[in-house]
Amino acid sequence: MAEAVSVAIGEIIANQVSQALEKLGKLWGVKHELEELKNIVPTLRAVLNDAEKQCYQNDQIQVWLDNMKDALYDAQDVLEEFNIEARQRELRGHNEVTKEVRTFFSSSNQFTFNLKMSSKVRAVRKKIEDIKTHRKFHLDERHVDSQVEREQKKREEMHSFIPKGVIIGRDNDKETVMEFLLDPNMTEDVSILPIVGIGGFGKTALAQCIYNDEMVSKHFHLKMWVCVSNDFDVKKIVTNILACIKQRGPGEAAVEQLQRDLRTEIDGKRYLLVLDDLWNEEQEEWLSLKNLLVGGARGSKILITTRLHSVAELTRTFPPHTLGELSENASFDLLMQLAFRKEEDIQDPDMRIIGEDIVRKCSGVPLVIRTVGSLLFFKKTKREWLHFKDHELPEVSQREDRIKSILKLSYDHLPSHLKRCFAFCSLFPKDYEIEKQTLVNLWMAEGFIQPSSGSPHLEDIAHGYFMYLLWSNFFQEFQEDKGTCKMHDLMHDLACSVVGTECWVAWDGTKPIHEKTRHISCDSTSNLMGEPPISFLKASALRTFLSVARYRERKLTSEADLRRLIQSFKRLRILDLHGANVKKVPRFICKLKHLTYLNLSKNYALKRLPNSITRLHNLQTLNLNSCFALEELPRGIRKLVSLRNLDIDGCDKLSYMPCGLEQLSSLHRLTRFILPKDKALAKKYCRLGELNRLNKIRGTLSIENLGSVTNAVEESPAVDLREKRSLEHLSLSWGNFDITDEAMIIKRDEALLDGLRPPDNLQKLIIKGYNGESFPRWITELSNLVELELAWWERCKHFPQLGLSKLKRLYIYGMKFLEYLPGECLENLTSLEYLGIISLPRLISLPLRLWHLPKLVDLDIDWCKELDLSKDESGNIILDFHGLQSLRSLWISDLPKLESLPQWILQLRNLESLAIGGFPRLTSLPLRLWHLSKLVALEIRDCEELDLSKDESGNIIVDFHGLQSLRSLRIDHLPKLESLPQWILQLRSLESLEIYGCDNLKALLEQIEALQSLQSLGIMSCPSLTSLPEGMERLTSLTHLTIHFCPKLKERCKSDAGEDWYKIAHILHLDL
Repeated sequence: MAEAVSVAIGEIIANQVSQALEKLGKLWGVKHELEELKNIVPTLRAVLNDAEKQCYQNDQIQVWLDNMKDALYDAQDVLEEFNIEARQRELRGHNEVTKEVRTFFSSSNQFTFNLKMSSKVRAVRKKIEDIKTHRKFHLDERHVDSQVEREQKKREEMHSFIPKGVIIGRDNDKETVMEFLLDPNMTEDVSILPIVGIGGFGKTALAQCIYNDEMVSKHFHLKMWVCVSNDFDVKKIVTNILACIKQRGPGEAAVEQLQRDLRTEIDGKRYLLVLDDLWNEEQEEWLSLKNLLVGGARGSKILITTRLHSVAELTRTFPPHTLGELSENASFDLLMQLAFRKEEDIQDPDMRIIGEDIVRKCSGVPLVIRTVGSLLFFKKTKREWLHFKDHELPEVSQREDRIKSILKLSYDHLPSHLKRCFAFCSLFPKDYEIEKQTLVNLWMAEGFIQPSSGSPHLEDIAHGYFMYLLWSNFFQEFQEDKGTCKMHDLMHDLACSVVGTECWVAWDGTKPIHEKTRHISCDSTSNLMGEPPISFLKASALRTFLSVARYRERKLTSEADLRRLIQSFKRLRILDLHGANVKKVPRFICKLKHLTYLNLSKNYALKRLPNSITRLHNLQTLNLNSCFALEELPRGIRKLVSLRNLDIDGCDKLSYMPCGLEQLSSLHRLTRFILPKDKALAKKYCRLGELNRLNKIRGTLSIENLGSVTNAVEESPAVDLREKRSLEHLSLSWGNFDITDEAMIIKRDEALLDGLRPPDNLQKLIIKGYNGESFPRWITELSNLVELELAWWERCKHFPQLGLSKLKRLYIYGMKFLEYLPGECLENLTSLEYLGIISLPRLISLPLRLWHLPKLVDLDIDWCKELDLSKDESGNIILDFHGLQSLRSLWISDLPKLESLPQWILQLRNLESLAIGGFPRLTSLPLRLWHLSKLVALEIRDCEELDLSKDESGNIIVDFHGLQSLRSLRIDHLPKLESLPQWILQLRSLESLEIYGCDNLKALLEQIEALQSLQSLGIMSCPSLTSLPEGMERLTSLTHLTIHFCPKLKERCKSDAGEDWYKIAHILHLDL
């Protein structure tokens, strides 16, 4: 990476010299040296561009570039000292020339300061000049500014054409794997299919396409995806499986506990597990993992992607599926999709012939074709395509070294600043899920982002860098909702190969560190704490200490450990100690004067930061996410004048913000703004008006404790939220405050919310605890809103006509006085997919227009005690309405007015999941319910008078031939239930049956063996159930039986000794 680093630093230095001259250049003796340095930069940058082109063919140029890189780094450090001193003087108010000669690094002597800085600048200038003039080879001067600008424009054009989830030429492969996954006739509890192919053939892409398929999602109860790569550690794999199931970050636990947790999660459930990029060839290690995965229901499947046929043979229970090369036609289609704009096609037959020749040289390897296609995007003429085919594109065989040569070609075409951004990613492990926002912040902290006249915000420029690298296949698997991506293994190998000694990974703690290394990463900070190895200490110019740990450290990182780290590496720009179990940050952290990025997130015991941290005037990012014990921020936070990102999400004990936040004019991300709950402290701490000047804030902002505001008319307009045009998500929370004067509070809150109008392009809005009676005028004007949540509006009486055509999710909770949802309020909600109406105790009816929402998929209605779902707003019974045909999931509960299931529910032909409960007057279910042919899951709970065995006419339900798709049935707290109804025996697809809290249940069905698909049976808190039917021993598919809090039944099921033991002895997994 030396060539890219040298060019990029040359550009950075050009900017820094100008800043130093402007701010401190008046100092006697220094100005001359700075001007001399400034004069050599333009020609140096020009020859560096040529050196970058030639270095791979000439070792002498490479050595020269390495030396120049070291000299430029030194120059950057010296110039940063000027800017740091300038910021310190601005904060002290030293603006006059006569005062500029005062203290610098504890020196009060003007002559000493001048001499010291002149000497430093002279030394780095001379070093650069000597290296430049003593080269023994010719370099041309190449000025590329205009070219870079043209390329930037092209990159901006193509961002909207990124293909999402496109798999071309793999239809037959997908069909084969899908047949395996959906085959119900497997004899093993868990069947395993390896997908084999060389790197770049699209194994992971195919597995992802199948994993996200709707049919697959419906077929399995659980889906899990774990990247394994070279590190086959059973504990890590199990931890990541559990994290995937629980939808949260991996935790730390002993192996035995992890194994118990895994069995609990997968027992009785048909699951799909993808083990991506498996390399392990040790049978014993594989079996230790496989044995933990056999607890699932029959039909569970494991997909494995691997490059090694030996791994496929070791793991398979089904013949491996080998991926072949793409056909020429599929290869050509893929190339054209990447090389041309959307819906654009080749018109010139000669160009088509050249394209076909290029495709043949790609040997059907998808990653190569995608990479070549992104390169051809910039080449629009026949001449350019011919030159590329004949002189740049090597012949590719299906060998990884040849494939890597194409990837290297793509890297060579990158401009220098993007080469540096990409190579930096070598610090992340293979298969690491990289957060885009974190990556962008790291790039900015390192100074990789070049200012542009076309875009004033570095964040926007950095976004462009990321999108270009994504489009060019340097990144993949971008998940827009999570904001994460990954690197293909071969791209990761490329990053490691081009980075040289610049970056070092300490994942095993044994690899020696090069003394010229500038960036290191480690997967456990404890590896590098304590007494660092001697080779580690040699890297005194270290700029990056990055933790890529997936787990929180159990061992405490002591203050002594941090002191050693700080004293050893005073040039650090990036210090990442997330999850490092830091309890106290030492005061001398301020010695890291170059620090631009500090990540202390997930240090759960950290209570406060030292005030000395506010002397880090270069700091751009301070990440304190999930520091649960953090009680306060440093009072002098206003001194962090370079701060762009402050993340305090999850800091639950933080109850106010210090004064002076408004002075952080560079702030772009502020996750929370917390007003003090104690009104007596309002003058002492940050007030609402301090948000006024922070108009660069973007992303997500939560404003909390708005109930503490006293002068709403004055304070809320002062915030000027509407001018914060880059905000995407906004949460406004009032908090819990004692209300003494209700009329005054209503008036105050209405004025307050009215003055907090968000920007017009807001996408998500949450408002909690608002005490006004009416909606703000502006809420119907947020035309870009996608999600709206309104919770605990306890005095709101009227709901407006929203008219938000882009709204996809609407959640209404805790509006105690709302009686009606007028039909107009749902008008034009043509994009609505989820509607939640919870805890509206005075709501009487829902408007008929609700049933005509064309895209509604999920409907959740709970705790509305006056609501009669069977009637519309005019009091008419809803009968034949033919609406809500897009609805897939319906949850209705705790509606005491409901005497029978509404007729309209029985017309939901596409309904897949239905949960009903909390209906004390419901006595029966209508017969037509059994004709919901697509229903997969049914839950019935808390209906005191419900008799499941009878229809609405009081007839016993016997032969009904319905619910043939039902796979899951849960019966919960039905006191009338004495025996299971006969119709259950006709549920031929039923796989899971759960019975909870049915105190009067005395018997299961004697013919229970009819349920031949049943895999899991759970019986809990049914004390009257004293025995199991004889048919239990003939349930051949039953693999899981759970019996809890059924004392008599449990006694009869005791192993070997119980009277019913012989009926269940064949069941593989028993939890009694």
